[in-house]
Amino acid sequence: MADWFLIIVTIITFLILIAVAIYLLVYFQHPDDKNDAYFPKFVVVFGIVLAGGTIMLLPLDVSNNEGYTGCTGYDTKLCGGLDMVLFWNIMYGLILATLVVLIPFSIFYYEADDGTLMKGTSVKQKLNSRICEALWYTVAVIIIVGAIVTGLYFGLRQTNIPVREYVGTSIEDAPTYTYPYQDDGKFHITYMANMTVAGDGVNMRANNKGKNEDMQSIKLNVNAMTFFICLLGFVGWFFFALFGGIGIASLPLDLILAYRNRPRHMDAVEFADAQKSLQDRVNALVDVGELVKLEREENALNSTKSSKAFLCFPSLPTRNERSRRKEEREVYLQFKQAVFLLEKDTQDFLDCSTNYKNYNPLIPYVKLFLGILSVIISILWVLQTILFVLPKQPFHPFLNSYVQWFDSWFPLFGVLTVAVFSFYLLICAIKGCFKFGLRFFCFQLYPMAINKTYMSSFLFNISLILLCVIPVIQFTAAAFGDYARYTNISQIFGVQIQYLKFFQYFWVNKVFEYAWLVIAFLTSIYLACRPTDVSMNSVDLRDRLKNRNA
Repeated sequence: MADWFLIIVTIITFLILIAVAIYLLVYFQHPDDKNDAYFPKFVVVFGIVLAGGTIMLLPLDVSNNEGYTGCTGYDTKLCGGLDMVLFWNIMYGLILATLVVLIPFSIFYYEADDGTLMKGTSVKQKLNSRICEALWYTVAVIIIVGAIVTGLYFGLRQTNIPVREYVGTSIEDAPTYTYPYQDDGKFHITYMANMTVAGDGVNMRANNKGKNEDMQSIKLNVNAMTFFICLLGFVGWFFFALFGGIGIASLPLDLILAYRNRPRHMDAVEFADAQKSLQDRVNALVDVGELVKLEREENALNSTKSSKAFLCFPSLPTRNERSRRKEEREVYLQFKQAVFLLEKDTQDFLDCSTNYKNYNPLIPYVKLFLGILSVIISILWVLQTILFVLPKQPFHPFLNSYVQWFDSWFPLFGVLTVAVFSFYLLICAIKGCFKFGLRFFCFQLYPMAINKTYMSSFLFNISLILLCVIPVIQFTAAAFGDYARYTNISQIFGVQIQYLKFFQYFWVNKVFEYAWLVIAFLTSIYLACRPTDVSMNSVDLRDRLKNRNA
């Protein structure tokens, strides 16, 4: 029977997440979207709740499976009574549906262009047109993703789990175990390399009868949902290893720099110099914007002519054309970066002058406190990875001992600790993505600014969060392996997924964890040399465009 306390806590947690999601949406949204884009707003709120709920399932899994008297670990359903495997499958299924269906539809719907509709078209007709256009594109995405995932599933769904069988007179001396049975007065326990084995214990014992020393392997096909979790986690790890590694070094630095560069009152000379510098940048960027607009219009016209010619005489783009397109994209991204940093500097200028009396002086100190806290958490994550996650035999449990000690007399503290460390990794991933976009012009910026965030930026960041949720859960479950030793998610990641075809090399050798640590280390060195974000020179950018269009 399910524990009513866990059910009540779960409901309260989801209500809190909904309130936080709505608050973040209202706090960050752009005024232009205030009375528009209701479905994308719903998707944003749903995505935030889904990500937060997935993170909170890990401490709930711990509480359900070992937080109660009489919970032995033989059968997880004897503890809190909640079917956590079902919970995990539901959450990961919703993540998959959100990434493949809801977010693409929201983006296509939000970005739908009604400029081609005839004048006099009713609001209802415009709405139906946007919905139909978004539906067609979304169906195309579903078909493409479905075909790829289905092909991968039937080709890579087999997992080979190495196991041994323990035979002894005492369960207490056995490794981590499941499904013990007695024969001739002795306990026979099937186990896998210090991990709990998930699956049919009877079949496992049959394959290992009398094999106490030799390592055997069990071949089985994982179900579709487990494979989808593995595939999503594999894709998400590329983003998390890069952006999470950058963010865990850059987030503390930016918070501390925000305190160091806090608004200060300027005298008349400083005010005049700052005002002139901003005005020059504004004028230059206005010229750049006009040149970029004219260039994009000309390219659109040439593209239309080229497409017509291509129908008659098909040919691939030349090297010069590819180089030109790459340069145009780079200039556009540099322009967006310069505009963003100009807006930031303008706001800082206003806080130092016009808004100085209304500026809350506590904000820099709050950022300083959060920066110091972020430094501590980042260092603890790096140490936990080095001491516990990466070695085949952990050097020291480190944070596991800390959490278990508090959990023994105040369980809520252990839950909050794991939740804070997990959410911190997600925030680092978002920060790392934004920092990477500011320094390297590889993709378009989608900043999150108070009262200036469009739904497109919301949807991009929600997609990134949902892609990184599975790696964060996998990383956290591994880092807090002693704390989460009997959880269902540890069985899913540590047994079935870990030994899947093709993916096994990455999981067993901890490729992504090493990549995350190396990127964090290199980012720290890079930011020590270049701590501040520097805008592109607006005048140079304008001159480059003029020379190219001359």
